[in-house]
Amino acid sequence: MRVVLQRSRQASVRVEQADGMEVVGQIEEGLVLLVGMTHADTEHEVQLLADKIVHLRIFEDENGKMNRSLLDCGGAILSVSQFTLYGDCRKGRRPNFMQAAKPDQANLLYERFNERLREQGIHVETGIFGAMMSVSIENWGPVTLVLDSQDWTTYREMNER
Repeated sequence: MRVVLQRSRQASVRVEQADGMEVVGQIEEGLVLLVGMTHADTEHEVQLLADKIVHLRIFEDENGKMNRSLLDCGGAILSVSQFTLYGDCRKGRRPNFMQAAKPDQANLLYERFNERLREQGIHVETGIFGAMMSVSIENWGPVTLVLDSQDWTTYREMNER
């Protein structure tokens, strides 16, 4: 599971409808998450990254230091599915998406990920899984981080040796 996280002052996602573009998700201060799943992901990765994200201390305290989490500051999340995070551009000129999870599996895990965030008291808005979306982000800081569940697996394996 891979997530690109951006701290945001405001963000929205729009989807084209028959009568024009419609806002389907919108937040004020908080985080925008671009979320990709790979075929090896399970509930374990969902819980690992959801828990990590809500507790990351990336919001400033009264001294201007990044000491507050999303839970501490009461921010919201705009979560957008993004299979292209598993695009492999090493060979040729067209990305290969073989590492991205199949849509049925990815959608189940994506929905579970958003549920896990909500279970921790976070207000979560989303795009529409599989739709062509227009995402507007006012990046705050800017603060952008990439979280990959494989990093924790590798870290854990290295420390077990």
